[in-house]
Amino acid sequence: MNEQSTYANPASAAGKGEEEEISLVELFWKYVRYWKWIVLGVVVALLVAGIYLYFATPVYKVTSSVILKDVQSAQKTPTIGAIDELALLGAVNNVEDEAFVMKSKAVVQAVVDRLDLHTSYIVAGRIKDTDLYTQSPVIVAMERSELDNLKEAIELEMAMVSASSVRVKSLMPGLSVDTVFTSLPALLHTSYGNISFTRREGVKPDYRKLLVTIRRPEAVIRACRANLDIQQANRQSSVLNLAYNTPYPSIGRDFLNTLIEEYNNQAIEDKNMEALNTQKFINERIAIIDKELSEAEQNVEEYKRSQGLTDLQADLARTMQMSSQYEQQLVEVESQLSIVKSLRDYVNNPANVDQPIPVNIGIEDPTLNATISEYNRLLLQRQRLAQSVTPDNPVMRKLEDEIAGLRTSINSSISSVLQGLTTRRRDLMNQSNLYSGRIGSMPTQEREFLDLSREQQIKANLFLMLLQKREENALALAAVANKAKVLDEATVAGKVAPRTSIVLAAALLLGLLLPGVIIYVVSLFQYRIESRADVEKIAKVPLLAEIPRYEEEDENIAIAKDDRSSIAEAFRMLRTSLMLALGGDKKVVLFTSTVSGEGKTFVAINTALSLALLNKKVVIVELDLRIPRVRQYIHLEAKSGITNYLSGLEDDVEQLVVPSGINENLDVLPSGPIPPNPAELLTHPTLDKAIARLCERYDYIVIDSPPVSQVADTLIVNRVSDATVYVCRAGYSSKNSLRFANDLMEEGRLKNMLLVVNDVKDFHHGYGYRYGYRYGYGNDKAKKKHRKS
Repeated sequence: MNEQSTYANPASAAGKGEEEEISLVELFWKYVRYWKWIVLGVVVALLVAGIYLYFATPVYKVTSSVILKDVQSAQKTPTIGAIDELALLGAVNNVEDEAFVMKSKAVVQAVVDRLDLHTSYIVAGRIKDTDLYTQSPVIVAMERSELDNLKEAIELEMAMVSASSVRVKSLMPGLSVDTVFTSLPALLHTSYGNISFTRREGVKPDYRKLLVTIRRPEAVIRACRANLDIQQANRQSSVLNLAYNTPYPSIGRDFLNTLIEEYNNQAIEDKNMEALNTQKFINERIAIIDKELSEAEQNVEEYKRSQGLTDLQADLARTMQMSSQYEQQLVEVESQLSIVKSLRDYVNNPANVDQPIPVNIGIEDPTLNATISEYNRLLLQRQRLAQSVTPDNPVMRKLEDEIAGLRTSINSSISSVLQGLTTRRRDLMNQSNLYSGRIGSMPTQEREFLDLSREQQIKANLFLMLLQKREENALALAAVANKAKVLDEATVAGKVAPRTSIVLAAALLLGLLLPGVIIYVVSLFQYRIESRADVEKIAKVPLLAEIPRYEEEDENIAIAKDDRSSIAEAFRMLRTSLMLALGGDKKVVLFTSTVSGEGKTFVAINTALSLALLNKKVVIVELDLRIPRVRQYIHLEAKSGITNYLSGLEDDVEQLVVPSGINENLDVLPSGPIPPNPAELLTHPTLDKAIARLCERYDYIVIDSPPVSQVADTLIVNRVSDATVYVCRAGYSSKNSLRFANDLMEEGRLKNMLLVVNDVKDFHHGYGYRYGYRYGYGNDKAKKKHRKS
């Protein structure tokens, strides 16, 4: 075993980098063998990609951009002269929220309804289909309620028969329709609902067949929202970039333009909600005050008539002047109290919890007005966000908390304002009473008249103030401006799918990888030895040499004296390595394999011949007594052999040795007649004597023995050998054969085992030198009888 260890080191103790390099080279050549399949895979993949690109419907990207007005500082109550501020009320201060609103279901639904996108008019082309969109000569429509109830899309085939008639045919299994409408408009009654057909003005008749598809708006809205992308240009700006992917650029342009219009329209409606609510409140108050003012004026008129009063006393002018000033202030305070109390009742009314609070109604407290304005803004923002986000969304939760906090602040502010006005009214009344006492001598009629006049004046001032506020609110309704200003009109930015370069690159990569994956998967299920890499992964037996495929089918002698072929060089490499493994005192080499057909006899004969070419005396002992092949391979006619000696029929073994006829240094000891008991013959001590006698005469003895897994002969003969050359065959031997050889070596049942891989297709020896030739002798057994043993 020392020789075996000594030999194994140079063959297997290379550095990890060298082993990895050899492995990569072998892996490379493993796949290069199938280059035709790889090229075919690439060609097929590119061809499929080309067909796909030719027939695929292109998808285009339509883009637009808008800027949103930012009015975070515009919180003042509007006045008649502040038209610009009125126009900006309720504008954006959170760009990300507005992007959600613009992409909300409500806005997209309005766009789909306006453009009638739930109905398509497709003209089938030879390569690609076309949607006529607004160029369809006939408009097909259904009521909105019936559209919402659709469970599946309605498909119809429509073709104009004349300028005013059309033929309609159903393409659905559950809908039987095949009719001609001789005049338009027409109505088709179906189980899905009524479908109307109307001639489109300004479009010429088109007599091609159209595939008309009516889809449920909900499905169309989902698809539109999926194809719509809205992004903020950057974190510091209020610019939104809009993109819409569609196979039809005209639809994409109309979609984005209409989307912006609908967003602005709904934003204006949201802004007007506060003004409309304020208008309703003011009108209600005007009606009440008008009634009260009429009653007050009637009371003054009746009192003056009943008392016969025409004018006030001139001597009370000075006193009344001072009293009037306080009375005027008291009137203003009373008006404010009336308005604030009305606002308090409105806020505390449960029916108005989710309604905007009137803000432009004459309250002079700036803090309360600012709080109400902020409350209304957040309320409208919540309504917009509710269209695109769920109530449990963190943004909505935060907004709800802010609204609740502001409503509490409004109630607190109203209470504070009421308290302040009450205190001020008490002070004014004290001052007024002071001056009123000075006119104690005033007739009772005059004092009573003064009280009635004061009440009339209060009502009149309040009425005039409400009229003024109503005009201001009307200006707020009239002064509207778009929230989103278009920066770039909707244009086609380019094709987004299919991308030719990406598809071709993917096809090229797939064409390269798929054959490789298939080859790899097939190799995983490959149970036969295919290459040296397979041997190195499994075998523990030291690798002695690789023998390339030999192409000469009718010739078993693969080498000659001056032969420089690859197979000759391979046997020289085997010879050199074998001599190193044997050393100077070992002579007997046993050749065997796992099963027949692996080429052990072929390797044994040519190894012996390569040794003989060194002027060494070599003899081949044919100990495969059951199926001898050596005589057949080298065309010997000898009838006697070693079986005659082992059975006692011959006394001198040297008399049985015959020349090989190939080389003068190579002799053969044939097997002789096939015995009935070969195993028993091989156990005789005479075999040991015969080998010892031959060792005296020859430099090397090559024994051709039977396959070790089929009979016990080889294990019996092993006692006379110094080394065992174990032959396996690429593309023929199973991987279990190598595992079997490992077991034999680990159990020590064969001496100094060395492995030879025979019939290697892509041959290279252990030092990395690669030959450009291919060697072999076919795959089927009939063509390789000369290699079977």
